[in-house]
Amino acid sequence: METLPTDWLSLLILTFVLGMKHGFDADHLATIDGLTRYNARTRPGLARYCGTLFSLGHGAVVMAIALGVSAIAGHWEVPEWFGTLGSVISIVFLVALGSLNLAAVLRAGPDEVVQPVGLKGKLLGNLRHVSHPALVALVGALFALSFDTLSQAAFFALTATQFGGWEHALVLALLFMLGMLLTDGINGLWIARLIARADQVALVASRVMGLVVSGISLLVAAFGAAKMVSPAVDAWSEGKELVFGFTLVAIIALSFIAAVRLTRRPLLA
Repeated sequence: METLPTDWLSLLILTFVLGMKHGFDADHLATIDGLTRYNARTRPGLARYCGTLFSLGHGAVVMAIALGVSAIAGHWEVPEWFGTLGSVISIVFLVALGSLNLAAVLRAGPDEVVQPVGLKGKLLGNLRHVSHPALVALVGALFALSFDTLSQAAFFALTATQFGGWEHALVLALLFMLGMLLTDGINGLWIARLIARADQVALVASRVMGLVVSGISLLVAAFGAAKMVSPAVDAWSEGKELVFGFTLVAIIALSFIAAVRLTRRPLLA
C-alpha cells in the first residue's frame, strides 16, 4: 500500500503516476496480450485497442469504488491492519508474478516470442477470448474486483476526503484511470505490432519487456518487505513517493520505448 502525500497537487501527480505503474502490472500485460492475440487475425482493428478498452472497464470500477467509499467515509474508520494486509498481499503477488515472468523468459525457445504471465487472467477462462469491445471492457472491470485494486481505490477515496467530498475522490480515481489508460493503451498497440512481425527483432523485444517486468516486480516486492521489517528504511522512504513512482515508470517506459524501437527496425538482408 502506498503512502500518499498530504498536499493536493502532489497527490494528483502521484495518483496519475500510480495509475501508469498499475498499467504495467504483469496481470494486465498478460491479459491484454491474450486479448490482442486472440483478435489479431479476425479483428485487427479491435486488437489494437484491447489495452484501451481493458483500462476503461477497469477504471470504471475504480471510480465506482472511490465514489462509494467517499460516501461512507465519514461513518467508517480504517482499521490499522488494513494497510499492513494490503502490503503483504501486494508483496506476495509481486514475487509470484516476477518469478513466473522470469521463468517464462528463461524457458522460451530461441524462436519463441515471450508472452507475459499473469495470475488473475487464468481465473477468467474463456473470457480472455472475446471479440466485442464491451466484453473486452468487461474483462477489465472483472480484473478490478480484487483486493489490491479495491483497497487502492478505497485508500484514494479516504485520502481524498481530507480535501473535500466525493468530487475529490472522483478526480483521483479519474487520474488513476488515465495513467493506467496511457500505459495499457500503448501496450495493446505494441503487442499488435509485435504480433505482426515474427523476426529476430521481435523475439529480442519481447525478452526485453519480460525481463524488465520481472525485475521491477521483484525489486518493488523487496523494497516493500524492507519497509515492513526495517523502521529505518520506512523512515528514509517517507516523503519520496513521487520520486519512487517516477523512477519506476521511467525505467519501464524507457525499456518499453527500446522494445518498440526494436520492433521498428527493418530486417537485415
